[in-house]
Amino acid sequence: MSVRPAQELWETALGEIELQVNKPNFRTWFAKTVGLKYDGSEFIIGVPNTFVAEYLEVNQRSLIEKTLINITHSPVELGFQLVQSAQVQAAAPQTAREKTVSPFNPRYTFESFIVGSCNRLAHAASLAATQNPGKSYNPLYIYAAAGLGKTHLLQAIGHLANLNRRKALYVSGEQFTTDFISSIRNGQTEEFRARYRDVDLLLLDDVQFIGGKEQTEECLFHTFNDLHNSNRQIVISADSPPKSLPQLAERLRSRFEWGLTIEIEPPDEKTRLELLQLKAEQSGTELNMDTLEYLAQEVKHNIRELEGSLNRVLAYARLLRATITPDLAARALSDIGSRPVRENSPLRPGNIISAVSQVFQIPATELLGAARDKDTALARQFAMFMLKQQNSASLVEIGQSLGGRSASTVSHACDKIQLELENSAFLRLKMSEVQNQLSQQRLSR
Repeated sequence: MSVRPAQELWETALGEIELQVNKPNFRTWFAKTVGLKYDGSEFIIGVPNTFVAEYLEVNQRSLIEKTLINITHSPVELGFQLVQSAQVQAAAPQTAREKTVSPFNPRYTFESFIVGSCNRLAHAASLAATQNPGKSYNPLYIYAAAGLGKTHLLQAIGHLANLNRRKALYVSGEQFTTDFISSIRNGQTEEFRARYRDVDLLLLDDVQFIGGKEQTEECLFHTFNDLHNSNRQIVISADSPPKSLPQLAERLRSRFEWGLTIEIEPPDEKTRLELLQLKAEQSGTELNMDTLEYLAQEVKHNIRELEGSLNRVLAYARLLRATITPDLAARALSDIGSRPVRENSPLRPGNIISAVSQVFQIPATELLGAARDKDTALARQFAMFMLKQQNSASLVEIGQSLGGRSASTVSHACDKIQLELENSAFLRLKMSEVQNQLSQQRLSR
């Protein structure tokens, strides 16, 4: 088999691996690797140096093998080979080469963003913030569960800002923290200050990771004030609204609410179908509607996983030289449930209700029942709020999960808890305890 099929297979594998490791690890150990050879049994990965080869061999071999086996449905013998940078450039996809020129992912533009009822407001506000930075919505705060397009929108803002000759800086909350700590350790605080304040737009992704890091929060507080006072645009993303980030200092959360706060909801079926059609066209493949509808039904809550499923099916069909049908798609995705669950993937309603029950020390049967005493009612409302925040469930689905409550009852409960979180240290503590339990459940799955 030629080098190109090996690289195509490796690109598909990287798409799945990226969902299972954190961003810094992926950038450090996987981003500069290439697929060199695959003959049906042996798969050779090209690596830039011996350090990467040793790390992947010792720490990531099982993950890589499992991912490749899941895709090829056959045993894989893994090997590593040093390659020159020119070989990496030749084998790497176009997007990887473009990343060396632009700080923004070339796939994440406004043109490639599929707009639907779930994200129309976020898309429009992002465009407005780019076209009129510092004046339309400042800050613009976008929140959603993982894989629904927050990063895509922030990167799209950066692309358009660059085209308009404005200086935009995109950074994750994790990277902001790392940069800040490094600046202190290396005596480069002035360089840090210049990097983050001498911009027209600051795009801060996954701000929730800064929570609980007091010095980093202090630094972000002053950075925010300086930019806001200078009418520089600030765009922030997170997995929850500001009120639901109790780990962050109150003064930061209140500032995040100065502008416009928008939620991106899970995509409806029409949006999922449009996205699948676009991605299939970009790959040069035409899929029939039956196959598209099958894929759209398989993954409902996460755009990133939806794309990953499509890539998996395309690679499976290429390897078998087979026509893509719903049956073939089902076979390609048949063992997808065996993959590790990502940290932010949705949990079953019962898991969330159980966590709330344990933290509030009220039996789950009472949360589902008719009891109306103050403590039970509060815990039940809190469970409704957590189901909406953690699982992106609809109001009707939440009501059904908690004893058949109406959508209006759920809506009232969610609004009430969100409002009370701002002023109630007790509820913020309960929120933290429930989130810890849910994180442990995800890790144990």
